[in-house]
Amino acid sequence: MILSLAYRMWRTTDARLLWKFAYDFGYKGMRSVQRFKKRLKSGQTFPPFLYISITNGCNLRCQGCWMDVTSPRTLLGFDEIDRLIVNAKKHGNSFFGLLGGEPFMHPDLLRILDTHRDCYFQIFTNGHFVTDEMAAELRRLGNATPLVSVEGLDTVSDERRGRSGVLDKTLAGLEACTRNRLITGVATSVCQSNFDDLVNEAWVDELIRRGVHYVWYYTYRPVGPEPSPQLTLEPDQVLKVRRFAMDMRNTKPIGVVDAYWDDKGQALCPAVVGVSHHIGPWGDIEPCPVIQFAGDTIRDNDGDVFKTLTESAFLDDFRKTTARLTRGCIILERPDLLREIVLKCGAHDSTARKTALAELGAMCPRSSQHIPGHELPEERWLYRFAKKHWLFGFGAYA
Repeated sequence: MILSLAYRMWRTTDARLLWKFAYDFGYKGMRSVQRFKKRLKSGQTFPPFLYISITNGCNLRCQGCWMDVTSPRTLLGFDEIDRLIVNAKKHGNSFFGLLGGEPFMHPDLLRILDTHRDCYFQIFTNGHFVTDEMAAELRRLGNATPLVSVEGLDTVSDERRGRSGVLDKTLAGLEACTRNRLITGVATSVCQSNFDDLVNEAWVDELIRRGVHYVWYYTYRPVGPEPSPQLTLEPDQVLKVRRFAMDMRNTKPIGVVDAYWDDKGQALCPAVVGVSHHIGPWGDIEPCPVIQFAGDTIRDNDGDVFKTLTESAFLDDFRKTTARLTRGCIILERPDLLREIVLKCGAHDSTARKTALAELGAMCPRSSQHIPGHELPEERWLYRFAKKHWLFGFGAYA
């Protein structure tokens, strides 16, 4: 299937885009992980992959959204984003995820990509602002992959995302991406209302037919001011998502991302491993996008984000305490313990609404991807090798 996927990508994208993906994301990404592992030996944790929510603005109102999309629109300014990326590049980073809100609502998005042609960007988007003109510009720049969020078929998509006609607009953006030969992905937050429609072979076949190159399935987490806990998956469904991702990766010419299990099939949290952290639209440094508490900002230490991250008491306590407790998601399994960490470290609420601590206190413990005794090891040697050496084999849970 790897050869089939490679052949399909060769036929549906430009050689220049493939080269930039292979070099800026692949080779340089592996090199940044090697530097990350070397730093770990000296007790420094600076993630090789940073995810940046560049705005809270969005045209949709999704169930379980953690972002303050109803608050006045806030943007991380170009100068701050530029300084952050420049600082991270000094320490080997070359890959950045750009999130929102809706990142295509940021007026300097293309300027960010153009300024940092030596980096690779994954843009998390609902697709509504991706026109042919925008996709053509992304193709010209060549250093970004749009990851288009699909949260259900017609009716479910409207219900999940708080607007009408959502799916048609999303698919129009998706088609603009593939028509302009971009390396294109589709992401789904799997929940009760979209499980049957999207976690199935027919849907993956449809994505392949539409020219999509990779999919990313992650499980729904009931957070934010309107958490919709009834959408949370049961443990057997989480295992089905894991099994399904492996089956599709083994049998279909499409990449399948599952970032919450290691090569042995053991659960993990990328933030606890230290491989990624999140920057909110107000400049706060958070463990991950759904944990909206921070002890530090990108403005601390005169903007030296490396110094700030490697010396962060809150992030250090979060990683160590969580690793001793579980390999899963602490906000699902032990929101009470996360609340204790926040209070102990004096971390601040990094939302605009300033109700995150109360929301955390109201959460009920739920199961996550950590289901001991039901591990599903990777079955293909190449993916197993890659996960072990360049993604998650870093000993955080030793």
